[in-house]
Amino acid sequence: MSPETLIELARKKGVMIATAESCTGGMVAAAITDVAGSSDVFDRGFVTYSNAAKFEMLGVSPELIAAVGAVSEEVARAMAEGALAASSAALTVAVTGIAGPGGSDTKPEGLVCFARAAAGGDTWLETVEFGAIGRAKVRQATVNHALKLVGAALI
Repeated sequence: MSPETLIELARKKGVMIATAESCTGGMVAAAITDVAGSSDVFDRGFVTYSNAAKFEMLGVSPELIAAVGAVSEEVARAMAEGALAASSAALTVAVTGIAGPGGSDTKPEGLVCFARAAAGGDTWLETVEFGAIGRAKVRQATVNHALKLVGAALI
C-alpha cells in the first residue's frame, strides 16, 4: 500500500499511527512522513536498533530478549504494544529482523518479524522470510510490508 493511501485511510478513520523499528532504522516512519500532511495521522516513530533502546523506549523486557532473541514475534509484539503505550497512537506497527549480511541457521538473512497493535484490540503477528536478497532489498521489502499491514488494519 502506498503511504499516500495509508494516510488517507487513517485520516478518514481519525487514527493516529506510530512505528517501532529495529532493522529498518526509521524507514517506515520516513516513508509515511515523506508525504505532505502526514502529521494529521502520524504521531511518532521509535528507532530501537539496540536492545537497550528497546528496553528504555518501549519497555521490552531484557529477560524476553535473553529468552527468545531480539528477532522474534514475541519481541515484535512487545515493541508494538510498547509503542502503543508510549505514544498517542491508536495503531502501531513494529519490525525486527535480520537485514543482512549474515544470519544463522535458525534466523537467516531476510527473516523479519512484524507486529501490529491497536488500542483495545488484539496484536497481530507475522514472520516473513524475504530471503538473502541483500540488505537494501530486505529493508525496503520490510517497509512495504509494514505499510501494507497498517493499511489492512484501516480498511
